[in-house]
Amino acid sequence: MMSKQNTLKKAPAKKSAMFFLTLALVITSLLYVFPLLWFLLSAFKPGTELFAYPLNVFPENPTVQNFIDAWTTLDFFRYFSNTLISAVTTTVLTILASAACGYAFAKYDAKWLRFFFICIIATTMLPTEVIMNPTFSVIRALGLYDNLLGIIIPSINTATGIFMFRTFFVSVPNDLIESARIDGASDGTIFLKIMLPIASPIIMTLGIFSFQWRWNDYIWPLIVLNDPKKYTLQVAIRSLVGAENINWTILIAASVISILPLLLVFLAFQRWILDSNLDSGIK
Repeated sequence: MMSKQNTLKKAPAKKSAMFFLTLALVITSLLYVFPLLWFLLSAFKPGTELFAYPLNVFPENPTVQNFIDAWTTLDFFRYFSNTLISAVTTTVLTILASAACGYAFAKYDAKWLRFFFICIIATTMLPTEVIMNPTFSVIRALGLYDNLLGIIIPSINTATGIFMFRTFFVSVPNDLIESARIDGASDGTIFLKIMLPIASPIIMTLGIFSFQWRWNDYIWPLIVLNDPKKYTLQVAIRSLVGAENINWTILIAASVISILPLLLVFLAFQRWILDSNLDSGIK
């Protein structure tokens, strides 16, 4: 009887706690959404409204002329192509290289591999600026300066991707690999036909992150690329910013156009992030 009364007393307190937690979550979400909403709506504002006082969130006279002007001002097709080639190529190679390294670190027992893995993880503590100078020297010595390969090759191996795949493959039972070896499967077959398919959630997660990193990369393409025809999208958009004048309407509209591929990639592949079935290969 006493336990039932205690349960009844705890129920209102639990509901109140859930209410305040939900309210806090809604407020936090609005704080994050508001700047993004302002940014998107500003792309539809004419120049007279963009900095009008008092500021209005919603455009009074919405227009798509900003997007037309941005598209005609920049050679978007060329810059989209350059960025897409570098982002897709780097993402595919990053997934393959990270998966192979992660599999070796997880399933091969060698002391030097453990030491090598620690060295790779330690590179995450180095600022990007520290390795830019030696990397640029290597790229220039290889004749890859002012070439898309110069921004693709240095970005293939990432400590984050290797760590993600190693952590995943460690959780895969060794019995699955031993069973495949008993059936006559080679290490290459095991990796390509067994380990990679069950690692699809990690592949999609790293793919989304890698594509986003390479699509938004600005500093390294700015250093390596010199020919304006080879510019990536972010470098080309930066060229809209002059020394004295900035056409904010075109700049904002071009920025909105540039994030559309990222949004489409995330919406198309986000379901794979949580879709994990490690036991699918075990019978």
